[in-house]
Amino acid sequence: MKISELSRRSGVPIPTIKYYLRDGLLPPGHATAANQAVYDEDHLRRLRLIRTLISVRQLSVGATKEILSAVTHEGDLHQILGIVINARPADLKAKEKQSQEATPPGAADALRLVAEMGWDVNEETSAIGELGGILDALADLGAGIDWRTLLPYAELVDKMSTLDLEQLNGMSGPLERAERAVVVSVLLEPALLAMRRLAQEDKSGRMFPAAAAGQEEHTGPERGDRKKTAPEQREGGAESD
Repeated sequence: MKISELSRRSGVPIPTIKYYLRDGLLPPGHATAANQAVYDEDHLRRLRLIRTLISVRQLSVGATKEILSAVTHEGDLHQILGIVINARPADLKAKEKQSQEATPPGAADALRLVAEMGWDVNEETSAIGELGGILDALADLGAGIDWRTLLPYAELVDKMSTLDLEQLNGMSGPLERAERAVVVSVLLEPALLAMRRLAQEDKSGRMFPAAAAGQEEHTGPERGDRKKTAPEQREGGAESD
């Protein structure tokens, strides 16, 4: 395909594609003439992956280039997923912060949860520090929520992670695997959060029906009263005239 079709199918403007080509983020096309080239499906897949990492993950061009270089030369699917998961800005900032500051006290509790679940993870992964910081904040608030409280949630997340990784089955090339890893680790997270909120709203209405019904009764008559009040005021006004 020509660069114009590559732009149309990827949604990336031609000047941006040319910039990626000059910077080496996107490999050159197959030359057909001195100033012409054609591109294939691998270019399209890589370009879509670049767009997701930069636009959705909000990574810099340099960071995106490093990640793509790593996953392109990495044959281990486990490593590819790890590279993509730990590439988001929050993780990068957390790693930098962890290197400058002491490990949060809650990290020890985070590791206790990991041990209880039997998860085999790198103890230096940013998610440990992130979870530890949240546990510290919960303790400071006196919320009565500790790592043991989170175990039922961890069991649900464990099942969700199995579903996530099943989405990676059947992926062959490194770019295809990296693209799928981005879909699982980036794009599904907002969908899961939205579904959780929908489920919470549903369960709230079922568990607290009296409050929900009271709200409907409270709001309903007010709307009716407003509809009745306006004509009454108009009639009163006509009589006074």
